[in-house]
Amino acid sequence: MARMSAEDRRESVVRAAVAEFARSGYNGTSTEAIAKRVGVSQPYLFRLFPGKQAIFLAAAERCLADTRAVFMKAAEGLEGEELSQALAQAYQRLIVDDPDKLQMQMQMYAAVAAAEAAGDHEFGERLRLNWVAMWDEIHLLLGADQGETTSFLAYGMLINTLASMGFPAGHRVWSGFHLATRPS
Repeated sequence: MARMSAEDRRESVVRAAVAEFARSGYNGTSTEAIAKRVGVSQPYLFRLFPGKQAIFLAAAERCLADTRAVFMKAAEGLEGEELSQALAQAYQRLIVDDPDKLQMQMQMYAAVAAAEAAGDHEFGERLRLNWVAMWDEIHLLLGADQGETTSFLAYGMLINTLASMGFPAGHRVWSGFHLATRPS
């Protein structure tokens, strides 16, 4: 069996970190749990990343990059209402098929808010830059329409809230959503 390269091992750490941080949050996740999931020692983990915060940032950035990629793929060749529905459906599939993506997003928002409250503004800056990149891409996809972009992302955040709180598909809180974007 071939040994994994440092880059492959780093990729394994990022995937494991998404799962661990999604379940337990920044403060509730130990680097020991991440190392154990990957099958490496903590000292090796710290040869790949300088610390827990760097691992969290890599996991959060991966989550946002994956979400952006889902949007870009769903948008291919579409425009108007068809585009909006395709983006919404693709996002819904993402968070249903990979619930760690949704939970990681929610943990990311909580971790940034906690860091800001503690006076650490640098931590959130990298994640804000990645989120703005996603906003910019969606904005362009939706014809650079400020209202459309805001509405689309606002609905997305509402979907995040309802899904993370576990509201079932038939609950009345979903009634304002287009049928194709409701959870199944």
